[in-house]
Amino acid sequence: MVYVFAVMAFALIAIILAAIYKPLGDYMFNVFTSDKDLFFEKWIYKIIGVDSKKGQTWKAYLRGVLGFSLMSVLVLYLLQRVQQWLPFSLGFPNVEGPLAFNTAASFVTNTNWQSYSPDVTLGYTVQFAGLAVQNFVSAAVGIAVAIALVRGFAWRKSETIGNFWVDLTRCTLRILMPISIVMGIILIALGVAQNFAGFVNVTTVAGGQQTIMQGPVASQEVIKELGTNGGGFFNANSSHPYENPNMWTNLIEILLMLCIPVALTRTFGRMVGDIRQGYALLGAMVILFGISFLCVVTAESFSNDPITSLTGGSMEGKETRFGIVWSGLFGTTSTSTSTGAVNSMHDSYTALGGMMYMLNMMLGEVSPGGVGAGLYGILVMAVVAVFIAGLMVGRTPEYLGKKIGPREMKMASLYFLVMPITVVVGVSLSFALPFARQSIFDTSLNNSGNHGFSEVVYAFTSAANNNGSAFAGITADTPWLDTALGLAVLLGRFLPIALVIALAGSLAKQDKVPVTAGTMKTDNGLFVVLLVFVIFLISALTFFPTLALGPLAEGLVA
Repeated sequence: MVYVFAVMAFALIAIILAAIYKPLGDYMFNVFTSDKDLFFEKWIYKIIGVDSKKGQTWKAYLRGVLGFSLMSVLVLYLLQRVQQWLPFSLGFPNVEGPLAFNTAASFVTNTNWQSYSPDVTLGYTVQFAGLAVQNFVSAAVGIAVAIALVRGFAWRKSETIGNFWVDLTRCTLRILMPISIVMGIILIALGVAQNFAGFVNVTTVAGGQQTIMQGPVASQEVIKELGTNGGGFFNANSSHPYENPNMWTNLIEILLMLCIPVALTRTFGRMVGDIRQGYALLGAMVILFGISFLCVVTAESFSNDPITSLTGGSMEGKETRFGIVWSGLFGTTSTSTSTGAVNSMHDSYTALGGMMYMLNMMLGEVSPGGVGAGLYGILVMAVVAVFIAGLMVGRTPEYLGKKIGPREMKMASLYFLVMPITVVVGVSLSFALPFARQSIFDTSLNNSGNHGFSEVVYAFTSAANNNGSAFAGITADTPWLDTALGLAVLLGRFLPIALVIALAGSLAKQDKVPVTAGTMKTDNGLFVVLLVFVIFLISALTFFPTLALGPLAEGLVA
């Protein structure tokens, strides 16, 4: 019966996404290809001194991304360090240096890893003027980079790949903000909290006293999901009834996480002049997503225990209002899109269920991936796929009319090596350095053995992939983990972005190669299968053998 519910849930999501796929994808295409600036956009460009009609080379585009992100880190760090003197601080003290650095790096990189309990650490001003702002602009940065790469494939003999400041402004004001306003109102109507009530003392059903934090939740919740950010207003994240009170809000939040990454494949198809190319990428994403969801539901619903069998499987760490299917669908969506939001505790999943969430991240989060990051990630994988196919048939590899030569392959190869190297180094140092190892065993780990190792692996995998979810048995607010994970999120974000923008510049300079009888088709089912195979192959060769030892051991023991 659980599989029937799973298929129905998957079909419902697919039908709704299919309905918005074309209008949203076409709208984003129009946003990024229009030569007209809106009135308020002109004023923004005038204030920051940008010529919106002037394109940027890939180096200038990259400088814009890095410079803007650096300033964002500094501003968000400063807001936390002076919190107690800000209005609406709710009496919270200033955030300590290592945690402030970790949080600033995390939110600017679209990771939203939270080593703290936000409802007892951050006041309203830092929440909405710091974190919520980064939820918008960090998402816009990812989309802008993806569009720059698409221009590299679409444009011919061009020294420029667009203008970062224009892409950032248009994405924020024309895409993210309008959707957030509309969907935020809907979330409020469905019961998500939105106020400035602060702490409220209530009498519980049992007659006890409890202090409950309230605040502007809905306005942060909507962009947290839409921008695939993931950081919650409350420590319990989307399992908290103020963030996600019922099945309707749960459905909407899943759709918010998926809509832009999915629709961007349509935008990609429109920009390169072949809609079927976008369908091919979407097909690979759907296959990877479907396999993961099926495996999670299977792992969580299989149980020969007489108690858990009454609930259809393992309900530990899951909300009864969502059950196994909708918890599994939310978790699969979150770890496949780089969101990192949770409506159930991933640390409480079965060994194989938790391993699937980790594997979603190890695959590079391309199913469908984060906003922008998923598209440029799977495009890099597509470059590798056509290169492998070209070697097999003895032809110069081509993708969308652009030759894939040594320069392009070097950048693609370095791209998919960044994440596993970052994770392997981070995990290795955590157990190799005496002070780090002592910190982890004395303070961080609440579980020992294989699962304790898995918690550390999950933390660095989540950080390097800019996901932000966690096996919550680990206490991450220590000087070592705050610093190490903060560096991991920065490396996992900006090294791949630098390689993608450089790849875009290299491709944009090329002319289109004419299609011949020997040109490999990249818009059919065969290429989709090849692309899925290459994604699994790259993960298997670079990542999985080393770091899956802990989760795999858990699964074998279970």
